[in-house]
Amino acid sequence: MTGRAATVDVFGALASPVRRDLTALLLDGPRSVNELAAHFAMSRPSVSEHLKVLRDAGLVTEQRSGRRRIYRLEAEPLMELSRWLTPYERFWRQKLAGLRELLDEEPDEPETEEEHDER
Repeated sequence: MTGRAATVDVFGALASPVRRDLTALLLDGPRSVNELAAHFAMSRPSVSEHLKVLRDAGLVTEQRSGRRRIYRLEAEPLMELSRWLTPYERFWRQKLAGLRELLDEEPDEPETEEEHDER
């Protein structure tokens, strides 16, 4: 899969708040699908569907141990996404710095009518 296609898959996978929450839970380490499902007001099969999307995007891996499925967060797709986002972060930092400079040049308080009339 190309870098662009992988990035699109990662964005699509992370578009869902549930999937973002799942990845946050996995930051602490591998967890079973039952452990993950306990954090949501949805059925275990629904959580499994979200995990499948994350797995298809390469964000998680699944390891089977008997009937248990253990999910682990994978860093590489997130690092690839970070590399892709870095130029945009620099772009926005420059734009915000320019805005800050512009705002710093503005007078602190608007001139009142009395001050204007005195001139």
